[in-house]
Amino acid sequence: MKVKLKNVFVIYFLVSVIGLMYALLQLGQPCDCSQHLRSASDLMHGKDKKISQLLSEVKRLQARGRGPELEGQALPIIYAITPTYARLVQKAELVRISQTFLHVKNFHWIVVEDSPVKTQLVSELLAQSGLRFTHLHTETPKEHKRKESDPNWLKPRGVEQRNLALQWLRENRELSEEGVVYFADDDNTYSLRLFDEVGAVRFGGKEWGSAEIRSTKRVSVWPVGLVGGLRFERPLVEKGRVVGFYTAWKPNRPFPMDMAGFAIALQLLLANREARFDLLAERGYLESSLLQSLVSIEELEPRADNCTKVLVWHTRSEKPKMKQEELLQKQGLGSDPSIEV
Repeated sequence: MKVKLKNVFVIYFLVSVIGLMYALLQLGQPCDCSQHLRSASDLMHGKDKKISQLLSEVKRLQARGRGPELEGQALPIIYAITPTYARLVQKAELVRISQTFLHVKNFHWIVVEDSPVKTQLVSELLAQSGLRFTHLHTETPKEHKRKESDPNWLKPRGVEQRNLALQWLRENRELSEEGVVYFADDDNTYSLRLFDEVGAVRFGGKEWGSAEIRSTKRVSVWPVGLVGGLRFERPLVEKGRVVGFYTAWKPNRPFPMDMAGFAIALQLLLANREARFDLLAERGYLESSLLQSLVSIEELEPRADNCTKVLVWHTRSEKPKMKQEELLQKQGLGSDPSIEV
């Protein structure tokens, strides 16, 4: 049966008129939209809150990336002094801590080799590290050098190397320059939060930020984990002042602290040019030999939530066992010495 075009238009017209009349009738009906409005309002409030949180996070990250500025100047530099010596795990240790240091802004790494020359391994590692660095070397006198078979505690390592780094700072930095000096051994593990504490220096007569950025006028201190035969050693704090130390080994030392547990204002070191580590210091007194000439216990400035947070660990890598390598070497089948480990 054929459908005429005229009939199609008539049917379409009638359907349209009926639909229009129904829509007009609905306009007069009451509508409870409060639930929908509340949902929309809650959704908008949630989005506004999320946007505010994201903006705050962006500002925080921008501040961390740039650091606060005063009169066009960046925050003072953290000078991390790392003595190092040749051993199987040397490269692994230096690579590991350099990856941490890459995340620290305004950072200058002073690496001092216990060697008569700068080695190719350390030179290339520093060149590829992406860090601002100074590469020095000096050899420990033979009579003070620890033998491979000697226990760790027999003689201190890195004494002459740390002193050379202090000498470099005094020869290359001015008393007017702001900065912080930290002794960062290559066998420790560092939280990035530690460098918020280390870098919290007084700048331009003002203190920056909140809990993360505070002033270090002379020497700031904090706990060190896995050291001294304890889970941690730490300064004891009462009413914001250091009153003693939690330690088990030789607690009567002037400053019974690990090398990783303090940082010194650069200006304090530059103003006290004779302050240095004593190569002949009694076992356990190396840190005290430097600190005694710079500060008193009452002047120490506690960090890390009044020395209740551990942000650095004296981990030490296990000495690799090379029995199989030695057996193969005796057979002339040792691993390729041209491959650097």
